[in-house]
Amino acid sequence: MPHRVPRPARTPRPSRLPGPPPTTPLPATPLLAAPLLAGALLLAAGCAAPAGGSADRAAAAPARELSAAELRAAAVTDAELGPGFTVTVIAPGHGETGPDGGRETADKPVCQPLLDAVAPAAGPAKAARASASPSPVSAVPYAETDLSVALAADPTGSLYGGLLGYRGDRAARLQAELEGLFGPCAGFSSTAPPPPADRSRGATRTGHRLSRNDTPTPEGADAATGFTLTNESGAVVLAQRAVLARVGPALVVFSTVGVGAEPAPAPDERVVRRQVAKLRAAQKDRKG
Repeated sequence: MPHRVPRPARTPRPSRLPGPPPTTPLPATPLLAAPLLAGALLLAAGCAAPAGGSADRAAAAPARELSAAELRAAAVTDAELGPGFTVTVIAPGHGETGPDGGRETADKPVCQPLLDAVAPAAGPAKAARASASPSPVSAVPYAETDLSVALAADPTGSLYGGLLGYRGDRAARLQAELEGLFGPCAGFSSTAPPPPADRSRGATRTGHRLSRNDTPTPEGADAATGFTLTNESGAVVLAQRAVLARVGPALVVFSTVGVGAEPAPAPDERVVRRQVAKLRAAQKDRKG
């Protein structure tokens, strides 16, 4: 699964998939309303290998479910990535506009899990959204760690990501579900209520386009899916390019953002590979 876009007429809401947090430099700031991971991107809600981009490994090494503390410890660090990278582990609830900023609703019910997955809400608010979602699989992870990775040499390539822990086969089922959305959700729209701080504003309607990006499966991952989700509200167009990799019972999601005519760059492969490798190693470590 697997993280939303800044709205021109209201306070931007960050999302795991749609955009980096304030700590990450961006060429401009508009950005998800739906992390594709934790709720259903899809990222939150699921995928099944398509012809071309994603592929499941026939045989995967045994992996165990990590505790919340172990998952957080499995986040990649500055030292592991090398000079020029700055990693920030984001505290739960980072960037939220309130206890529940309101649910962004898709005009096509089948696409709702995608939005729920990338939504920034945490705790009871997110769980409530997921329980109301048409997704057949609960996209709410039992543990989650969000992080941003800034690149000194290329600020536009900075990433926003998340590690999501699921029970049993939920991660695989969520990824398969995400894969099934490229057709029906190639184009859809959503409506979001105004932020709690300014109820005088009207609801915001946003157009979305979802497309698949050809993405190799990183060594150590069981499957990977690459996609771009665009959020268009008025004159503002925000493109979120993401890579979702399944590593045993967990999902790893990284995304970059492009604003206007500037395309979102592909998430840095070095970061994705290193994070996948570290998470896989933690899952094999029986001493944890």
